[in-house]
Formats: sequence, C-alpha cells, structure tokens
Amino acid sequence: MTNPHYVTAEEAVSNIKSGERVFLHSAAATPQLLVDALTARGDQLGGVELVSIHTEGSAPYLDPRFDGVFHLNTFFVGANTRAAVANGMASYIPVFLSEIPALFRSGKMPLDVALVQVSPPDKHGYCSIGVSVDISNAAIETARHVIAQVNENMPRVHGNGIIHVSGIDALVRCDSPIFEVKPPDLSSVELKIGGFIAGLVEDGATLQTGIGAIPDAALRALRHHKDLGMHTEMFSDGVIELVECGALTGRKKFKQWGKIVAGFCMGSRALYDFVDDNPMIEMRDISYVNDTSVIRTNPRVTAINSALEVDITGQVCADSLGSNQYSGVGGQVDFIRGAALSHGGKPIIALNSVTSRGQSKIVARLKPGASVTTSRAHVHYVVTEYGVAYLYGKNLRQRATALIGVAHPDHREQLEREAFEMFRRH
Repeated sequence: MTNPHYVTAEEAVSNIKSGERVFLHSAAATPQLLVDALTARGDQLGGVELVSIHTEGSAPYLDPRFDGVFHLNTFFVGANTRAAVANGMASYIPVFLSEIPALFRSGKMPLDVALVQVSPPDKHGYCSIGVSVDISNAAIETARHVIAQVNENMPRVHGNGIIHVSGIDALVRCDSPIFEVKPPDLSSVELKIGGFIAGLVEDGATLQTGIGAIPDAALRALRHHKDLGMHTEMFSDGVIELVECGALTGRKKFKQWGKIVAGFCMGSRALYDFVDDNPMIEMRDISYVNDTSVIRTNPRVTAINSALEVDITGQVCADSLGSNQYSGVGGQVDFIRGAALSHGGKPIIALNSVTSRGQSKIVARLKPGASVTTSRAHVHYVVTEYGVAYLYGKNLRQRATALIGVAHPDHREQLEREAFEMFRRH
C-alpha cells in the first residue's frame, strides 16, 4: 500500500462550502478535531446544515454567534444539543434509528460531506470506523466527500464498519483519547430494579440493553445466568464482566452465533480495549442491527429500555419532557417490537418510580405535548423498584391496576382516584 497523504484539519475542511449538508460521526466517535476546524471557518460560511445522531464532546457550532452559519438537524438530542433545539439553532427529526440509513441511501437526504473518525489503516489500507458504525456506515457510503480524523486510539472493531483509504478524500492525524462515559454508580433503587429485570431473563436469552444505571444494574444481576446472547443497538461496560464470568456466550443465538452484535458502543477505555480486534464483537450497520425481522429470529429476545414517564394505559414517553425534546425515538420501538415477536421474547420498559424531585413517573396522563415513543399496544412489561407490571392482553382498567401497583406508594392514592375518573365515570 502506498503511504497515504495527511493534511491538517484546517486544510481538510477548507473545501466545505456554504449551503452544504455535513454529516458528523456519532457518539464516542465524534471527530472533535474536524468539528473545531469547521467551526473556526464560521466567518467564511453560511447556511451549512449539520446532520447527526447523538454526539459526544462540545458542539461549538451551536454558539449563538453562529446563528445562520450552522444549523443542526439531529435524529437524537443529547446534553450538548438540548438547549440549541429548545432555542431553534438546532432541530429534531423523529425517525426510527433503523430507518435513517435509508434516508441517505435513497437520496432523500443526500450528504455533501461526512466528517468521521477512523483507526489507522492496516497493511491493506483499510480503516475501521471503530466504535460507531450505526448510521455512519451509510453516511460514508453516500457522501460526496469523506474527511477522516485518523486516531491511534480508535479500536479496530470487527464487522462491516470498514473503509479503504482510497475512499477517503482527506486524512488528518489525531492522537486524542476517544470520548469516555464512566460507568455510573448504582443506587439501591437501581439495583432493585435490576434484580426484578434479571428475574424475567431466562437462560439462553438474547439481550438488548442501553447505557445508564438501570441497564448496568440489570447486567450486574445476570452474572449467574447461562448462555446469554446479545444483539443490541449499543452496549457499554456492563457486558465485559458478563463475558468474563461466562454468563454471556452467545451459544443459543441463531443470528451471528457466539457474537455480540451491535451498532455502536460507548463507555470507558476498558470497554474500547475490550472491543479492539475482538472476534466476539461485530459492529454492523444499524439498518441490520435494528431490523425487526432480524431481531425476532433470535431466541427469547429480552429488550430492556427506559422511559421518562408511563401513563396508566401503558403509553411510554421516552424522548420528551412535555413538549421539550429531551432525546430521541432511537431504536426503542425496533427492539420492543422485535422482542415481542421473538419466540419467548420479553419487551421490558424499566424506570424509577419517581423523579429526583419526587414526582411520579407513573402518571394518569402524559404531560401536555409529550410524545408517545412506544404505544401501549407494544408494551408487555413495566418494571420499577416496586415490582413488575405485566400488561400484555389486559384491558385498560387492568393495566391501570397493574401500573398503580408498581408506582411509588406516595402517589398510588391519587393515581387510583384519577383511574376511577377515567374508567368508571358514566
């Protein structure tokens, strides 16, 4: 392989023009060096549309002084973009995560430039896009120009997130740490929820979990299970111990036997070292990972997802606080439905019973303006620290009774009054 030619970040982004649509690599793979270089050109540009799902690091392009220069269209709102969505410098696009690659590949959302972060090329000239294949694979395939931040710290991850240097228009050297998210400290409440979830998980089940305290608590409680598998949108540090203790083997899976299949991962450096050149890990395009027809083929798919609030009919709001956009639709519906269709599958919504302010997360009615992320027809199990509410096949009154039973005791009487008003008044 001929030695590739490297340029500075400033040179790499110098050809980006006003009015172009620019994709930003996702999550822990966010190419901060390129983002900063592009933002530094703000006084030379106008009307640049940025497209991404969740990104880590700073988002300097959302500074108010760049209003009219950059506008972010995001498929998932994170901490670094939430205020901008609220004030109009960024906008949220509600789309199932599994369907976003089709927006790029169909030409409905053509991309001019993709800013990505990759591992150094191997002896054959191939780079790994590392810890975030997700929608980024499709962005790289379809963008007219690909600019890559080549980072010695990016793991080489097995799967289909691979690009040859000949497909990259500009290469920029980088030696910055990959963004890390430290494992959260688990409270007694979260550990209790994790224990209830573990009680629902059967040996040989295929898991889908996310990031955060409740998924980590559930994984910690599964150490004595046998032959668990994983096919998940994303994963974090909690899987390492399950693999090392022998609980997570993938031996009962039908799709990618023995493999942990995911679209991206995010966590500590220990996680990135774990996935580096690990044949057990297979990162794939999210249009495959989150495809319901793929998910359902695995046995006993147990999907563990969170929510901001659940009403007493079972409607789940997981992405907004009233009309304020908090996160995004993501892949929750993809996996809740896939689990429901899997033989022996269990779709689970898990949440603390109350907010940090003591407000009930089990409510009679969702907040005004709140989105319904997952419909009540999709939901089977709702878990809080007070137990498990099983909703599948139950009528609205029965659902209300089950959900009130796992609400915080301080709020049950009020919920019972509201349920009576909703279901018994003539």
